[in-house]
This record gives sequence, structure tokens and C-alpha cells, in this order.
Amino acid sequence: MNENNEVLEHMYQDSEMATYSLETLLNELKGKDNKIIKVIEDILKNYENYYKDFKKQLKKEKVNPKSSGMMAKMGSSFGIKKEVIVDNSDSRIADMLIKGLTMGTLDMEKKISKYSENIDKKTLKQAEAFLKFQQESIAELKKFL
Repeated sequence: MNENNEVLEHMYQDSEMATYSLETLLNELKGKDNKIIKVIEDILKNYENYYKDFKKQLKKEKVNPKSSGMMAKMGSSFGIKKEVIVDNSDSRIADMLIKGLTMGTLDMEKKISKYSENIDKKTLKQAEAFLKFQQESIAELKKFL
């Protein structure tokens, strides 16, 4: 697989997993009066848009992207449910999301560093925009700590 597609597939998988996890979290928070819900919904919408864009681009390149594994999704779902049962405070939820987003930003920074010389400018711009979105999401969530 060429480097452009590898970076796109990474962002596709990251946005897919984030979408799944945020949807699971919002389902667990239904009926609760957490102030963080609106921020989570906004982050989710952005991830959904990125997911659709990356999927469309990969399809255009005739790449059938690998989906996040079922085990990863089950682990995420279990972890979210457990955390919400133990402590569903806005600060605890923000902490959990920041940790997940931080892992995503580290992975994205590694991809950009590794491939910035070998990928086209469009893909690099997308990767940098995706990273910036993740960093901004972390900053927004920190307000709840």
C-alpha cells in the first residue's frame, strides 16, 4: 500500500473507532444531566465527517479499508460502561476522553513525522488538520477537569 493510503487508512480507522466509542458513551449518558454531553456530541459530529471523508477517499483510491477490530470495539464498549457506572462526573468523562484522544494524537504525530516527506501535500494537510482537530478537542475537554 502506498504511503498516502496508509495515512488515510490510519485516519479512517481512528475516526471509526472514535465514532463508535463516542456513540457508546452518549448512549450510556442518556437521561443524565452531564454538561459535557454537548461537547461530546460536537466532537462526534466532527469524527463522523472525517470518517465519511476518509472512507470516500479510500474508495476513490480503490482501497478497501480495514475496519477497527471487533475486539477493540468490545473493549472500548466495556471500558466506557464500566467507567460510567463507577463515576459519570464530567471531570471523569473528560479525563477518559482526553486519554483516548491523546493516544490518537501521538499516533497521528508519528504518522506525520514518518511520512511527511513521502505523501502528497493534500494528504499531509488532511493529516495535520485531523491532528489539530484532536488537539483542539483535548483543549475543550480540559475545561471539565
